[in-house]
Amino acid sequence: MKRALLVIDVQNEYFTGKLPVTYPSGSLDNILQVMNIAREQGIPVIVVRHTQPSEDSPIFKKGSQAWELHPEIAKYPYDLLIEKNLPGSFTGTELENWLRDQGIDTVVISGYMTQMCCDTTARQASHLGFAVEFLADATGTLAFKNDAGAATDEELHRAILVAQDTFISKVINTSKWINDLENRE
Repeated sequence: MKRALLVIDVQNEYFTGKLPVTYPSGSLDNILQVMNIAREQGIPVIVVRHTQPSEDSPIFKKGSQAWELHPEIAKYPYDLLIEKNLPGSFTGTELENWLRDQGIDTVVISGYMTQMCCDTTARQASHLGFAVEFLADATGTLAFKNDAGAATDEELHRAILVAQDTFISKVINTSKWINDLENRE
């Protein structure tokens, strides 16, 4: 098994912007922890940044402070930066080719939002033949209310994890993921 860690959309929009992530608590700390462990274990780290294609978008507007990577993420070393305009990290990017060129067969999902870009990327990876590990406490979301209804942050997060663990991903928390890595030999 050769892994790559995807750090999806850990941008200021989710901290100081219009979409503050509220669940689970500590998700950023867990993301930073898995980035450290990945580096120690020789696992490539791929940072993904979302940009809304419309210049008048109220969120993820290229060049805005909210669009920038979270300062803690920006200072970490990474192997590849993927710029994307849609929820899936594979759509219109070099991600698949890069992973295949590196002999990667497993992607590890971390970042934001659980039900949008993390879920979409995990599904794409699975459809492309990659094994997927979805880090339950290193992904996160917020409550939503729209014309379809409402869901709390915890309900939304849990529902996606349950769906992911059915046929798409191995859902695992960071401490177990780290323990499994450290004890694999």
